[in-house]
Amino acid sequence: MEYILNPWPWYISGPLIAIIMALLLYFGKTFGMSSNLSTMCTILGAGKRINFFKMNWKDQSWNITVVIGAIIGGFIATQYLSNNSITNLNSTTITELQQMGFKNSGVSLVPDEIFKLSSIKELLILITGGLLVGFGTRYAGGCTSGHAISGLSSLQKPSLIAVIGFFIGGLIMTNIILPLIF
Repeated sequence: MEYILNPWPWYISGPLIAIIMALLLYFGKTFGMSSNLSTMCTILGAGKRINFFKMNWKDQSWNITVVIGAIIGGFIATQYLSNNSITNLNSTTITELQQMGFKNSGVSLVPDEIFKLSSIKELLILITGGLLVGFGTRYAGGCTSGHAISGLSSLQKPSLIAVIGFFIGGLIMTNIILPLIF
């Protein structure tokens, strides 16, 4: 049972991702979580007001299976397959995060300082972050999973450019903007 509770090694999870991508390519589908949001917005009637959402959602109904699978899979993983292990952070990273006010760095998986919502500042950070991620996802024509997994596996140049942009943006956020916020 101990083996099941540990994260899957790369030689199991990597080939599984490759098999899924091969099947999606074979059936002419692309993977990405942001397209699921568009499909759900269309189902809820957003196409009546915004042209972007005017589409036949039934052509994308298979995307709903991805959302349902992610929700069920996440629940199963956290409730039954988790050993409550935390990320093994570098001691320098822990020190830098503690200097920014993150008290449980290296102790808990999710930083309480971001998700406890005990102040207006924390709420504004989450709302602003969500809006920026949503805008960036649409502006880039997809999300990180869509570009990095689906786009790169089908050798799409725009996906390569987007993934490079994601990494640069992550570095800027981590090393410049996050220290200014906290």
